[in-house]
Amino acid sequence: MKGLHGIIFSYERRNDLRELGEIRSSASVPVGGRYRAVDFALSNLMNAGATDVGVVLHGQYQSLLDHLGTGKDWDLSRKRGGLKILPPFNYQKDWGTLPFRGKMEALQGVRSYLDTIRQDYVALMDGDLVANLPLKDIYETHIASGADITVVCGNDSFRTDSGSYFEKNADGRITDVLYQLNTPRGYRGLDVYILSTALLKDLVDECNAKDLFSFRRDVLRAKKDSLNLRAYIWEGFAAQIHSVQEYYDRSMQLLDPAIRAELFTPERPIRAKDTEKSSTYIGPDACCVNSLLADGCRVEGVVENSILFPGVVVEKGATVRNCILFKETVVGQGASLAHIIADKFVEIQANRTLMGHATYPIVLAKGSKI
Repeated sequence: MKGLHGIIFSYERRNDLRELGEIRSSASVPVGGRYRAVDFALSNLMNAGATDVGVVLHGQYQSLLDHLGTGKDWDLSRKRGGLKILPPFNYQKDWGTLPFRGKMEALQGVRSYLDTIRQDYVALMDGDLVANLPLKDIYETHIASGADITVVCGNDSFRTDSGSYFEKNADGRITDVLYQLNTPRGYRGLDVYILSTALLKDLVDECNAKDLFSFRRDVLRAKKDSLNLRAYIWEGFAAQIHSVQEYYDRSMQLLDPAIRAELFTPERPIRAKDTEKSSTYIGPDACCVNSLLADGCRVEGVVENSILFPGVVVEKGATVRNCILFKETVVGQGASLAHIIADKFVEIQANRTLMGHATYPIVLAKGSKI
């Protein structure tokens, strides 16, 4: 399927990620033991046959650059096309300090890149969406329906207090675009859109001429009657990394085998950067229950209902329950953790006790020594 081009947005810093967002964008947040959030968008596009992908950046993107590299882990390292990093060097404001006001302003900043797109259609995606979408089917449905823009929405299980909501009629045409609702109704948008390259460039130029910047308000809502907007309802698992609480809750859902089987279906594999770690070691007296352990871990204590990223060490006598421990975290002998999110290279010294709660997990910043 050579007609689809991908554009991934990773330009927004979300303050409610607290310590997790101080050193990285939401697209670079580690997920599920070995992945980053952006791996899902890249894999969705790759599984749909897209060979060209642009990633729009703006501030706090060093972590994402290190992760993406040349794009070879997603088969996007090519002499022509492939992965293109789009930093905001030609943006009219102070790059890296002032955030984009919306998707249309971000696209205005990389307008010259849009002229290089070889494909007839474009998929716009946010880099913090964790979902395994049947993007090929969505694209084919878009073509068959004759829609100007196809909006991918989640089912009733994906309702949150923020974001866009869409109401549609029986034919699937969107009848209203809603946001800032006290009581959400309709279908929550996943911030995934498919439209023609020509239409996208026309919309960007029009918004630029009128100093408009919001895709949701100035395109979807303003043109819902003049454009043929159609909804594609995704019934499967979907999560967005908007806050620490949402990150924790959605990560804990990955301990459910049914959700993991759906998210990591072999028909649409999710690719990640190779960690180049040895196999995980679990000691003879250790206990691991209902947990996800990446390669390179060493566990000699108790791990329950937790997610451990590569290189995590849990020493003898230590207890880790309902926690998410990022790369190279060390839990010393006799330490006890519950409802903790530890960033990379955190050291919990021997006999320390740290207790959060399911409704307020404690976040330990990168490199902390407790």
